[in-house]
Amino acid sequence: MMRSVYYALVPLGVLLGAAVIASLGGFLLVQVFDTWSVQKVINKTTQALLVLSIFPAMAWLKLNKTDLGFAGRKQFGRQLLQGFGLGFATLMPVFIVLTVLKINVLDESQAWTLSWFFGKASLAVLLSLLISLIEEPLFRGILLAGLLRKLPVPAAIIISAAYYGCLHFIKSPHNIPASELTLGGTFGLLADAFANLLNPDIFSAFLALLMVGVFLGLLRTERQASLGLCIGCHTCWVTLIKMNKTVFNTDFNADYAFLVSRYDGVIGPLVTVWLLLAVLGYGFWRHRYSTTGSKNA
Repeated sequence: MMRSVYYALVPLGVLLGAAVIASLGGFLLVQVFDTWSVQKVINKTTQALLVLSIFPAMAWLKLNKTDLGFAGRKQFGRQLLQGFGLGFATLMPVFIVLTVLKINVLDESQAWTLSWFFGKASLAVLLSLLISLIEEPLFRGILLAGLLRKLPVPAAIIISAAYYGCLHFIKSPHNIPASELTLGGTFGLLADAFANLLNPDIFSAFLALLMVGVFLGLLRTERQASLGLCIGCHTCWVTLIKMNKTVFNTDFNADYAFLVSRYDGVIGPLVTVWLLLAVLGYGFWRHRYSTTGSKNA
């Protein structure tokens, strides 16, 4: 039991180490570039260090690209498209419900043209792909692969999903001007950022992101080299959320506004329940299929 707890906490140690290094670097950088926000510098530097940590972690755990989930180039390309389609099929019903319930309200202030829409959509896809290419190799790649070496599959999926959800909320609500910044103040911001995980206002959004991580983790563990599916699915989800912000405004005074959080106006209890049903439905189908297959054999 204690060994399992240790393996589950190792990624936290890596995260804390990256955050401390980023805080020191952020403090020094803001002394030179005094127009920069130290909070943003710390956040971006921490993310960069976590991504870079993939390579030494691969060497330490003796993992290769296939272990991380990367398929060959052609198969990876097909997986991206298949994952994008899966992402559309799984999240579009949520947007339909939000629109029917009048939580999503059409933004009539926009100058609607076809070229404007496709321009926004193209940019959203590119930015979403970039985000997914960073987050998926980190969470469904090295983190999940490392945990699977030491923990059962369900535990590895849930723990990696929890880290994924938490990382979205490690943010300080405060900022300190460069002229007033001290090293102690920098680490104070870091402490505030981790303390934000205890903020009850983020709970519904965290649960939704936890289920997102579980869904993608399940997708990743069903095949040996399926990271492309996760990247494609994640890309589509982020694209749809970005386009939803472009096309609609969120009415937080609507009768059913409790179904979404203020994090992005999309994720919240509705997404949590929807993805939970998808995961349970898939688990039931898989169990029934395996039982039927064993009887036929």
